[in-house]
Amino acid sequence: MGILFLIVLGVAIYFIVRNVKLKNGTGQTQETPIDILKKRYAKGEITKEEFDRMKNELQ
Repeated sequence: MGILFLIVLGVAIYFIVRNVKLKNGTGQTQETPIDILKKRYAKGEITKEEFDRMKNELQ
């Protein structure tokens, strides 16, 4: 029974560490290219036409 507990504990620690490594410095999960594109459009860095063209290229 004790060995089973250690195995479960080890697996839980593994997933916690893996989850922390997947997050960037701001605590958010990594952004997809579409997310970045949406932010650039929202900030006004690119036009609607550029947004649509880039979005189509990414899909």
